[in-house]
Amino acid sequence: MKEISKEYLDMIEKGELSVTELKTAANKLPNSLFESICAFLNRGGGNIFLGVKDNGTIVGVDKNSIRQMKVDFENACRNPEIIDPTVDLEIEELEYNDKIILHIYVYEGSTVYKSKGFFYDRGIEGDYKLKNASDIANLGIRKSADYSESRVFPFATLDDLNPNLIQRVRELAQFNYKAIHKDDTEHPWIRMTDEELLKSARLYEKDLNTGKDGLTLAAILLFGKDETILSALPQHRTDAIYRVKDLDRYDDRDDIRTNLIDSYYRLMAFCNKHLDDRFYLDGIQRKDIRNLIAREICSNLIIHREFSSSFVAKLIIEKDIVKTENANKCRRIGKIDPSNYQPYPKNPKIADVFRQIGLVEELGSGVRNLIKYTKIYSGGVPTFSEEDIFTTIVPINYKEDNDTLKVDGKVDDKVDGKVDGKVDGKVDDKVDGKVDDKVDGKVDGKVDDKVDDRNKVKLTKKQQEILSIINSNPYVVRKELSEKVKISVTSTSNNLKKLTENGYIERVGSDKSGYWKILK
Repeated sequence: MKEISKEYLDMIEKGELSVTELKTAANKLPNSLFESICAFLNRGGGNIFLGVKDNGTIVGVDKNSIRQMKVDFENACRNPEIIDPTVDLEIEELEYNDKIILHIYVYEGSTVYKSKGFFYDRGIEGDYKLKNASDIANLGIRKSADYSESRVFPFATLDDLNPNLIQRVRELAQFNYKAIHKDDTEHPWIRMTDEELLKSARLYEKDLNTGKDGLTLAAILLFGKDETILSALPQHRTDAIYRVKDLDRYDDRDDIRTNLIDSYYRLMAFCNKHLDDRFYLDGIQRKDIRNLIAREICSNLIIHREFSSSFVAKLIIEKDIVKTENANKCRRIGKIDPSNYQPYPKNPKIADVFRQIGLVEELGSGVRNLIKYTKIYSGGVPTFSEEDIFTTIVPINYKEDNDTLKVDGKVDDKVDGKVDGKVDGKVDDKVDGKVDDKVDGKVDGKVDDKVDDRNKVKLTKKQQEILSIINSNPYVVRKELSEKVKISVTSTSNNLKKLTENGYIERVGSDKSGYWKILK
């Protein structure tokens, strides 16, 4: 369990402030908890500590009640009758002198929230209920000014969006939902109409300035046709640059001016094209470390952007580093200390859609994951600098003296910078530094399979890997798939055929310009 940090102890010692709320909460969630959460969402965010008296005395919470409190909290966060719109927050357990306190970090919301039918704001004296319509309207005006993704376009209609793209996102959300829950539970979006999905994701809202309903900028950026996006936001653009030989210009470039979903996959393809392919063993599971790093770089470049700025977002791959530059509304100046970093979502609606389809995890995970994976990939540590332009620099040049890789406390031997093929203490023969192919899904005579309850068709380990890769990049081509799973192109095609025949995937469009669709 994580020990409480000095920073949090200092917060508690100072008592309740406009950014700090203390609640006793011995064995259940306080009745006023979501009033405070609503107030923080509507103001500037803050920290809530459960198990602490108003005067800062740490009394802790009942250890036997923590699990139920977490369950109740998660259910309440998803209940629009308790908090509307619903939120994605987590409870963190912290230890102090054999006592456990619960910590909730609440980000600043991009829209106006209400709890149990009432609007709340935060001040020095704590939470207070908004009773006047003018106060609520002023809150909405401030939000729309601070968060460009919430700007409402009352004359935009569903005809301005790409229905095929909405359907793709619906299916990706279902695939990710099933992977998390390990059952046939349906994602709520599956049975919703397009309009219902947009409203559920807070992408269709009322403009409190004009009183008119409409699609938000977030909806247009996520699902809009290209001409719709450029009409609403003419400066929208992401520039991917590969600069290693021609330092004055570039060796390769992708000028991306399309929706955010396809922008992500094009950035991923650009990274996969120009970054070295490296793998590591997490226990006995083989992971594509390049893909994990690219995922964090590309998703953060897209969802943490100030879209009202004319600054062109950039992903630049050079010999030793990957650098991203993004327009930013600065809240702090200088380099970010990951050990003392409280994230806040710059575009929470866009981020939530990316989270639903499995392209990002919980708030703040991007920085932690990027540090973890970069250490494995290159031995270096990324840096994050926040000013009007948010800059991330990820070192990618592999250190030759890095003889071992530690993953979760385990050491994986390496030869010439590549992870050896040890599985359960047994070594697969290697040829030219590559692990030999598994035949018919067997490793050391054991069959790696998984039975899908839908149709009782067994999936080999390779087929599971192929499905996982397609889920992260539906535009992946056969050659790249074969390289990732370490089998021939012919074997890859055969596995894709079997997955198609058994109802796991289907090909949409041509082999050259189409994509793979994960079926329900």
